[in-house]
Amino acid sequence: MHKILVANRGEIALRVMRTAKAMGISTVAVYSEVDRNAPHVRFADEAVLLGPAPSSESYLVMDKVIEAALSTGADGIHPGYGFLSENSAFANKVTAAGITFIGPGQRAIETMGSKLAAKEAVKAYDIPMVPGIDEAITDPDKAKVIAQDIGYPILIKASAGGGGKGMRVVDSADVLEEQMQRAISEAESAFGDGSVFIEKYIASPRHIEIQVLADRHGNVVHLFERECSIQRRHQKVVEEAPSAVLTPELRERMGDAAIKVAQSCDYEGAGTVEFLLDENNNFYFLEMNTRLQVEHPVTELITDVDLVAEQIKVARGEKLSFTQDDLNIKGHAVELRIYAEDPLNDFLPSIGNLETYIRPQGEGVRLDDGYDEGMDIPIYYDPMIAKLVTYADTRPAAIQKMKKAIADYKIVGLQTTLPFGKFVMENEHFIKGKFDTHFVKNYYSPEALLEGQKAEEILAAEIALKYYQEQKSKLSVPTEGSDEWLQSRI
Repeated sequence: MHKILVANRGEIALRVMRTAKAMGISTVAVYSEVDRNAPHVRFADEAVLLGPAPSSESYLVMDKVIEAALSTGADGIHPGYGFLSENSAFANKVTAAGITFIGPGQRAIETMGSKLAAKEAVKAYDIPMVPGIDEAITDPDKAKVIAQDIGYPILIKASAGGGGKGMRVVDSADVLEEQMQRAISEAESAFGDGSVFIEKYIASPRHIEIQVLADRHGNVVHLFERECSIQRRHQKVVEEAPSAVLTPELRERMGDAAIKVAQSCDYEGAGTVEFLLDENNNFYFLEMNTRLQVEHPVTELITDVDLVAEQIKVARGEKLSFTQDDLNIKGHAVELRIYAEDPLNDFLPSIGNLETYIRPQGEGVRLDDGYDEGMDIPIYYDPMIAKLVTYADTRPAAIQKMKKAIADYKIVGLQTTLPFGKFVMENEHFIKGKFDTHFVKNYYSPEALLEGQKAEEILAAEIALKYYQEQKSKLSVPTEGSDEWLQSRI
């Protein structure tokens, strides 16, 4: 593989290109009109314009992406995450064009792209699953019977897609029909597929995911877990590796289960198996993401494995160069997603211009970003600006580094999730590792954030006043008529 086209934008496009260049592979960027001067376009060896700003006219147009690869002589396409990364039709078109798709095959993408199909695939592997049904339904009366059988509260989930869309928690039969119709409507709008299913709602779960790697020669390994329970609107904001609550025995059992999930669909490349972990440390298979995850840097830091490099090697037909016994957890890593969102206004998008953009630096600080100072954050795409990651020997040290990195990260011109990240790092429940996916609901509020900022401002003022008084005392000048003045002149 001599040249790779990265079918994405922003920080993930840059991330993939950096590894490709380190491997001696040329890179091709694709871009929309609004991304003409973006860093990933400037960094690549070549760049091809796809079309107007809307992704439906640029990054999501399969034929344009493939034509860009053919016209530049790219022999591989890396999809990153989002956009076309989990689209089996795109993967097939890429392969049909004689280009290597750097990702899993059609069967894996299609099987794991449907939550119902995924459940069916892993049935034979004795993997724990949340109690529920394994078929799509649209009949509210049937749903009521099922809900009564498994017990409230229940969770209605879209079979296709994720990100919290088409998902409703139902506490009683009185509102089931209404919530079911809303879930179906939202699923149809988001994924073009209104299929929903019902499962038992795990009241206080942690969201734990396992990174896996598999080659074409039957070798599958897991690279331990990531804790992804700090979420808003069912979407992750803070991740870390390893989890603060997994014992070595539980880690091994979850890792083995993740490997079996990969084997159930003949998986190739890097993928992530997601689980729910209840308060009694029972874990349940949730889904598999057939791509690189946003939060992959924390895994790379604790294992010293470049996941993008491994994806490329597997796509070239190489065997994994290590076994499960070669992998060990070293240290701790924490990641904060920096979104252009206002944490004081329900995390709504805060699109604007990066008037000031100063990156944090230092040992153990990693920043994956895709913008420069003076750039606008487009309204057309996901509002993530960057991923701030810190690494240290211990969890407390990694958290402390994150707090300093957040303080050093200067963004002016729009609201971001930096203040929320600081709130999380200073929260006693997070520090103690005692939290679940309801962290935001249970502990966070705009008022709490403002209160913390106010307390910090008061402390800063007190420190400044004390410093001023100390300096004033040191620099006070005696009058000429005093003995002190006379003595000072001798």
